[in-house]
Amino acid sequence: MNVRYLSVAEEELGQAIEYYEDKEVGLGLRFYAEYRAALERILAYPDAWYALSENTRRCRTKVFPFGIIYQIRSDEILIVAVSELHQKPGCWKDRI
Repeated sequence: MNVRYLSVAEEELGQAIEYYEDKEVGLGLRFYAEYRAALERILAYPDAWYALSENTRRCRTKVFPFGIIYQIRSDEILIVAVSELHQKPGCWKDRI
């Protein structure tokens, strides 16, 4: 299945990586590795994660307080947000 990102979701991912890397060298890479692991879980089991609406779901990362907000489309997974859950849990709602 293909993965497509809203441009704002790509920006959020980049900002999160940069933020953690600024905190500690290598932490940004650890965040990205955890993000990729969550994305692989989504691709393997797209319907398994918490439903926010009929077509929108959230998969949380295990260590970092982030959620990947995505929609299951007929031929793709659309990443709507890479959201820091404590600061902006509903930021994605106006994107869909």
